[in-house]
Amino acid sequence: MSRKAFVVGVGMIPFTKPGKSDDYDVMGARAATAALRDADLEYSKVQQAYVGYVYGDSTSGQRALYNLGETGIPVVNVNNNCATGSTALWLARQAVESGAVECALALGFEQMQPGALKGAWTDRPRPLGRFDEVLEAAAEIDASVPRAAQYFGVAGMEYMAKFGMKAETFAKVQVKARKHSAGNPYSVFRTQLTEDEVMAAPTLFGPVTRYQACPPTCGAAAAIICTEEFARANGLRTDVAIKAQSMTSDLPSTFNEGSMIKAVGYDVTASAAHNVYEASGVDPRDIRVVELHDCFTVNEVLCYEALGLVEEGGAEQFILNGDNTYGGRVVVNPSGGLLSKGHPLGATGLAQCAELVWQLRGDAGPRQVDGATLALQHNLGLGGAGVVTLYEKVS
Repeated sequence: MSRKAFVVGVGMIPFTKPGKSDDYDVMGARAATAALRDADLEYSKVQQAYVGYVYGDSTSGQRALYNLGETGIPVVNVNNNCATGSTALWLARQAVESGAVECALALGFEQMQPGALKGAWTDRPRPLGRFDEVLEAAAEIDASVPRAAQYFGVAGMEYMAKFGMKAETFAKVQVKARKHSAGNPYSVFRTQLTEDEVMAAPTLFGPVTRYQACPPTCGAAAAIICTEEFARANGLRTDVAIKAQSMTSDLPSTFNEGSMIKAVGYDVTASAAHNVYEASGVDPRDIRVVELHDCFTVNEVLCYEALGLVEEGGAEQFILNGDNTYGGRVVVNPSGGLLSKGHPLGATGLAQCAELVWQLRGDAGPRQVDGATLALQHNLGLGGAGVVTLYEKVS
C-alpha cells in the first residue's frame, strides 16, 4: 500500500436527540451531500461507498445513497458497534491505498431510540457475553442499570483503587467537554455544567453519574477519500492526508486478566495506537489535537494513557493541570466529544474525522487549535474494534 489517501471532503449534520431527527436515509443523504459539496465533487465520480450504522435493517446504506442517484457503484454496509463510522473510513482508506479505487465515500448515520442501548435478538448468544463474564467476576450485575454503564463504572472503580484518583476528577472531564461543545453548532448539548452539577446527578454505577455518560443521539457524517492523482485531476484540495491508521480487535488480555479496564478496550486502544506511531514515526507528545472515544468520562481518562498522551497513572494530574484543553499540552475533543456533541453510533467516527479535518485546515472557528499539523482520532466499539487514525496537514 504505497499510495497516500487524502481526505478531500467532509460533512456532517447537527446531532439531535432521538425523535427530533429526520429519518436515517434523509440524514445520510444530507451528510454525504455535504461532504461532496465540501470536496466540490460530483457523486458520479465516487467509485465505492462504505456505509456504517448499528441500528437498522440490511441495505440501509443503499437506501440513503440512492437519494443521491443510482450510479451502480458497490455499497458495503458496515456494523462494528460504536467503531462503525471509523471502520467505514478504514475500509475506504484501504480501498484507495491498495489501488482498488481512486475515490471512495465513507458515510455513517444512526437513527437511535431513547434510552440505553439494547440488543435486538434474545434467542441467540449475546455478542458481549464474554464481557459480562469479566463484569460478573468483578462486581454484582445490577439488572436495573444499563450494562455499558456497569462496564465503565467498574473500570473507573478499578482505576481509582489502583492510582488513588478521586471521583471528582472524572467529573472535570464532562465540565471540559461542555466548555468545548459550546463552540460547536453540530453538538446536541451546548449548555455549561459545573463540577457540582455533574457530581450531583443520579449515579449510574461506581463513579459514573448520568452526566458522565454520552446521550443516545441521531445524526450523520461523511468523508471523501481519494488518491493524490485523482484529487489533482479533479481540482480537489490535497491539504489533509491520512498519515497512518490501524484497527485492532480484542486480545487475550481483554478477557483473561480479570480487569474491566482491559475489558473495555485499554489494550485494544494501546495496540492500535502503537501501530500508528510505529508506522508514522510520530511521538504522541507532538500531537496537539485529539478526538477520542469518550463514551463515558472514565473512558476518556483511560484513553489518555492508552494513547500514550500521558504515562500510566498520570491521567489525574494531566486533568488537574489543564493539559487536556486549550492552553494545555493537547486539546482533547475540541468538538465536545461523545459526551456533549453526542454519539450516533454509526456517525461518530466520521464526525471525529470531520472535526479533525476542519482543525488541520484551520476551519474550526471558535474551537480552532493553534498550530495543529497532526491530529489523532480514536474510536472504540466493544465486542470489539478499536480504530486509531493519524491525520497530517500537507503543505
